[in-house]
Amino acid sequence: MLAPLNNLLYQSLVFFYHLFGGNLGLPIIAITLITKLVLLPLVLPSMKSAKKMQDLKPHLDKLKSKHTDKKDLQTAQMALYKEHGINPAAGCLPQIVQIIILIALYGVFIDFIKQPSIGGVVVNPHFLYLDLTKPDHTYIMPVLAGLTQLIFSLMMQSGVESHVVNPKNKEEKKKEEDNLEMAASMQQQMIYMMPLMTVLISLNFQSGLILYWVASTVFSIIQQYYFSGLGGLKPVLLKLKIIKQ
Repeated sequence: MLAPLNNLLYQSLVFFYHLFGGNLGLPIIAITLITKLVLLPLVLPSMKSAKKMQDLKPHLDKLKSKHTDKKDLQTAQMALYKEHGINPAAGCLPQIVQIIILIALYGVFIDFIKQPSIGGVVVNPHFLYLDLTKPDHTYIMPVLAGLTQLIFSLMMQSGVESHVVNPKNKEEKKKEEDNLEMAASMQQQMIYMMPLMTVLISLNFQSGLILYWVASTVFSIIQQYYFSGLGGLKPVLLKLKIIKQ
């Protein structure tokens, strides 16, 4: 099913490889950025929807304090979303499409990097200090992949509700507080575990794939900042006194 997409991506890499004079790194960056730009019309509505939902949080908090019945609360929330033109499921399709393209790109990069020659031209696997066909034993690219992933994860952090919704008794209140504390703890762990896993996985991958991952994440960071700001990264930067309030 992915064969037509694989062929399109492969031919695009070949085109850019010749365009950049046999440099393997620049075609990887170019095809990554073009792919992200092509996906932008799909991603943009979900990003705008997420920003609107973030802005509506005070209104959602008021609804939670007003409605004691869960069905009434859900009805009120959906009415609020409809009033402001928000579709909570808007992010599903872009995510699915991006996963499909990521799978295709992975296969194409593996095949492309392993080629001894492209169109009769011997492949030059070097870009900057890297041999893109081999793992980066200086650990610079894996660390960079993890660091950019951490920055993006912090920016995307939506936060866990820090209040209890309409508790009926002390026991229920205590139980929900425990659940909220556990959810917050798990979220914080995942924010730091995912970049760590990215670093560990990157240690054994070809540098060409890690270059793609870093370029893609950097683009996502710029995109996220442009449309939604610093997000969950802002409190960290304030704490480190890198920016001022």
